[in-house]
Amino acid sequence: MALLDVQNLTVEFPTRRGVLRALDGVSFSIEAGEVLGVVGESGAGKSLTGAAIIGLLEPPGRIAGGRILLEGSRIDDLSQSQLRRIRGRRIGAIFQDPLTTLNPLYSIGRQLIETIRTHLKLSEADARKRAVRWLEEVGIPAAAQRIDAYPHEFSGGQRQRVVIALALCAEPALVIADEPTTALDVSIQAQIIALLKRLARDHGTSVMLITHDMGVIAETADRVAVMYAGRIAEIGPVAEIVRTPAHPYTLGLMGSIPSIEHRVERLAQIDGAMPRLTAIPQGCAFNPRCPRVFARCRIERPDLLPAGATEAACWLHDATIRPLRAAHG
Repeated sequence: MALLDVQNLTVEFPTRRGVLRALDGVSFSIEAGEVLGVVGESGAGKSLTGAAIIGLLEPPGRIAGGRILLEGSRIDDLSQSQLRRIRGRRIGAIFQDPLTTLNPLYSIGRQLIETIRTHLKLSEADARKRAVRWLEEVGIPAAAQRIDAYPHEFSGGQRQRVVIALALCAEPALVIADEPTTALDVSIQAQIIALLKRLARDHGTSVMLITHDMGVIAETADRVAVMYAGRIAEIGPVAEIVRTPAHPYTLGLMGSIPSIEHRVERLAQIDGAMPRLTAIPQGCAFNPRCPRVFARCRIERPDLLPAGATEAACWLHDATIRPLRAAHG
């Protein structure tokens, strides 16, 4: 049984002009100890998927369909008080900006100790020892001395390490990491990614790593889900998707990654932009930007289809009817 099982998740936003569907039938699972990368351009629905799983959808957003199962138990229909007990203890969260997670008025020690004692039956002294141990584990130097410092007394990279300690200190089964390295410089990014990988491996924690950076995914994830316009365009083992992408959108994302092995004058780019929720095209949402579009793509929307070692939502992989020709446009 998968640790997390997301089935046909649909998220809607009611507006004065009608209901906007931001996630449309998203399905995937994460196994125990697995790192699943979720990648795509801004507006693809990556962060919204993470927010729906941990019950942090911004109103008026709502889950309008589907189910979310954690260790076999449904969590999408729980009350806010029940979800609060799950957050931290069974699902941890790491967000892009540590300053939105950390309370500037409390020392980091107080925040860690409160989180630990909320979820685990430990004395103040034992919780403090555990907090120091976690700060050491995430690489905060002189942790025993710095535990009583405040967030502003740490650098950006150190604050993100503290946030990782905060997400993991109650030893949840799943961590949702939403763009955890975006605000950091490249050398610190690499350290944070290496740290996440090591902690996931050492503690058997599953990680859902949300990012727009395919390079980070290639370095970190076991499997990857590529999202486009609120749906999964392709999902499969990361090595296969990096080496032989099956969806034209994934191919475009791969082409935008610089390579140290092959020098090129210009990186490939995907023409056009992600469609707005008010203007999702008929058929495959990627069809206006796709170099391999043909008539069916403009009429009928594909579900995920077997595509070698991955699954891709693309009519090019429909075994029952192959396109006679690929037309540009």
